[in-house]
Amino acid sequence: MSSPRIGPNSPFFIVLDAGSGGEDAAEARRAIEEGCTAAGRRHRIFLADGPGRVQALAREAVERARAVGGVVVAAGGDGTILAVAQATLGSGCAFGALPQGAFNDFGRTHGIPRDTAQALQVLLSEQPRAAQVGLVNDRVFLANASLGLYADLLEARETRKARDGRSRWTAFFAGLLTVMRGHRHWNLRMAWRGREKDIRTPTLFVGNNPLQLLQAGAAHAGAPERGALAAVALKPAGVLAMPGWLVSGALGRLGDADQVLSFSFESMTVKAGRLRQPRRVKVATDGEIGWAEMPLLFRVSPEPLWLVRPDIAPELEAAKP
Repeated sequence: MSSPRIGPNSPFFIVLDAGSGGEDAAEARRAIEEGCTAAGRRHRIFLADGPGRVQALAREAVERARAVGGVVVAAGGDGTILAVAQATLGSGCAFGALPQGAFNDFGRTHGIPRDTAQALQVLLSEQPRAAQVGLVNDRVFLANASLGLYADLLEARETRKARDGRSRWTAFFAGLLTVMRGHRHWNLRMAWRGREKDIRTPTLFVGNNPLQLLQAGAAHAGAPERGALAAVALKPAGVLAMPGWLVSGALGRLGDADQVLSFSFESMTVKAGRLRQPRRVKVATDGEIGWAEMPLLFRVSPEPLWLVRPDIAPELEAAKP
């Protein structure tokens, strides 16, 4: 499918997450409306003001955008961007992002500022460019997908964030407490590129965000820019060894850790390594926790997300060795 083209008359259909913070959402809405009005750009805002509303409104936004050659836009945190991207993928519509999340890994990877007014200028001035999407079974992920300990870390981070606010140190200490409580080891059989390997691991992480992988110092960090995904699995380790892995990731030295197995792939099947395997497992996609049927199929989506973004992402380029 060729890239959709957008022009000054292409309307924006914007799904805005009101749950990302009352004042932040109100301020974002003002910036969007003032910026679009000043540019003479037609737009409609779909305000997601309740649990589960983002998915339904994203589908409606896609239907309306397809009918008139418009752009589907996600305004919110990682969960909102993920849900709207899932609805937009394969529709033929251009996709835009006005990131509201604290970390903004997706936006920084693609040169999209967190400031709403600045991000809107990207949306008004740039054209869609192909952005790789990962799939686990049929679920989209833009940054990463994981099972095991890393998914547990994300749950712990969200719980601590609700109590203490969001920061990288909050995430780090939530992770430290989680690994010190102990963890389950998974017996997995992974098949990719004609190979099979049985591993025992506390966690399997699949990355699709080169900036995130570079900042962690992961091997194969450039895989997403070469049409592949990066797998990171920890070798079995005791509770006392796990904080060292957490520190390595926080300091950007994950690739130097002896207990880390990593490789790149385009498609990988993951099964339980024993005859009896669970029917479902907990899987995190871009920080959103859900359940997926086994076996798991991780793969690069055959269709890209046509993301409106600059040709160059300065922070990503600066992070490369």
